[in-house]
Amino acid sequence: MKTYLFIIALLIFSITAPAQTQPSKYVIVLKDKKNSDYNLAHPERFLSAKAVERRAKHHIAIGVSDLPVVSSYMEIITTKGAKVVYQSKWLNTIIVETTNSDFINQVSLLPFVARIQVFNGNKSTKIEKKSVKPFFQNESIQSKSSSNNLKSDQSITSYNYGSAFNQINMLSGIQLHNSGFQGQGMTIAVIDAGFNSVDVLHAFDSLWANNQILGTRDFVQPNNNVFNTSIDTHGMMVLSTMGANMPGQIVGTAPKASYWLLRSEDATAEYIMEEYFWVNAAEFADSVGVDVINSSLGYTVFDNPAQNHTYADMDGNTTVITIGADLAAQKGILVVNSAGNSGADAWRYIGAPADGDSVFTIGAVDSQGNYASFSSKGPTYDRRIKPNVVAQGVGAAVANTTGGVSFGSGTSFSSPIIAGMSACLWQANSSLSNMDIINALQRSGTQANNPDSLLGYGIPNYMIANVYLAVNEPQSSTKSDDIEIIPNPFSAGFTINFSSQPQKGIITTTLKTVNGLNVFESSYLMTGSDRLTIDNLPNLAPSVYFLIIRNGNTSWAKKVIKY
Repeated sequence: MKTYLFIIALLIFSITAPAQTQPSKYVIVLKDKKNSDYNLAHPERFLSAKAVERRAKHHIAIGVSDLPVVSSYMEIITTKGAKVVYQSKWLNTIIVETTNSDFINQVSLLPFVARIQVFNGNKSTKIEKKSVKPFFQNESIQSKSSSNNLKSDQSITSYNYGSAFNQINMLSGIQLHNSGFQGQGMTIAVIDAGFNSVDVLHAFDSLWANNQILGTRDFVQPNNNVFNTSIDTHGMMVLSTMGANMPGQIVGTAPKASYWLLRSEDATAEYIMEEYFWVNAAEFADSVGVDVINSSLGYTVFDNPAQNHTYADMDGNTTVITIGADLAAQKGILVVNSAGNSGADAWRYIGAPADGDSVFTIGAVDSQGNYASFSSKGPTYDRRIKPNVVAQGVGAAVANTTGGVSFGSGTSFSSPIIAGMSACLWQANSSLSNMDIINALQRSGTQANNPDSLLGYGIPNYMIANVYLAVNEPQSSTKSDDIEIIPNPFSAGFTINFSSQPQKGIITTTLKTVNGLNVFESSYLMTGSDRLTIDNLPNLAPSVYFLIIRNGNTSWAKKVIKY
């Protein structure tokens, strides 16, 4: 009898109770961070020691954007019948949900609110999901076969790279590894869609054995296990191009770096909230002190067409994720991002955040260095060169969930190949900035003198970039175009012609090999001439060399060829 009475009571309540209103979501941008619970004089309360150290090393001020969102502002907003479901300190933005029909009118009057708008960026259950996510489109994975495993002499290398040899050797990364720069002391955040089985696969044994996996965080499903076998394998494969160490099969570009594994991408759908998750992941990466972010992600169109971006949005200043990526770069992080895989599609252009002016955007080539037809094209809408550089993205060696090696095609793999290698280059030149690293790599590219919208500055040469950085040229020198070497190539000697008369006094010239070894150094007294003849060179082997010229506080670097 009691059971029946309870059911009747429920029925009566359901008839008499008012209909439940579906919660609405709003984006609220706040004006300031007055009355903050935190103080810039005590950054240790909201940034790790490593994050503070990175700022100090690169002379980056800790500013208001580093402070968390003001808690009292959020408390006042919640009194209007709202629940905070998202917050970003860099954007000084919160997202709330509420059933209060007068919410906009009430909140827009608050003195600390800059603007408020309806948010329609969540995953939609009413719109049919696309069968392929736009950014992962045209990516493919093939099983290992002998035709993919390029044969090369690896007898003098630090590692037995196996199937990954070509994708690293193409960048002259083997020589950098042989010089002792393999990522030690560098921290890379991998922002991706999930890291299926990274905790059990043999390819990552050395990362776990040496405590190089520093931690994980899931921003899509907080407290989720990012290694869960039910989530996407994309991040696992991306990580393997950098951190794998399975001799004879696959070795990554930064096998001794440390890693944070961060999930911001829901691989089951495409919705703009993922851009906000990405910003949170970047904020977290900054707070724990990472040096490099690899993001093999990008956003153009969504399951709900109302959320779609346009090419005009690819101007470096419009999308939420691009604003976040550029802010990460301002904090001193080297942000490396895939260009995208839409090169042969109607969209064809790079996506966000690859359009960011401080983002190092990576396109794809095949194993021979030829443009990959799927690689998204530049320029940005405001006509900047993109991609910045390219790496192997066709048949790139990646780990698979069966414990072996497969071959992946997509800019998702060319990006981390560059990210890991760039961490090694930065390790070798730790006093320089993220922008110095990008500039040196662009200058070292195969298309440095004629960048285009397909390959950008071309395939970078990490040993050449290392020479440029060794003379600190990005900070202190005149452009190398201000000098001319005649003849070049040379057989015995050459003349240096300066476009303007160098400073009177001592000029020092140094010749280095591509591996950074000095083979010649001499000093000359300049007394007013705009040219200098070098005719006392030793008997050099035919090769490519770098000529470093120092005159007072100015230095130049020029590539020369001995035949």
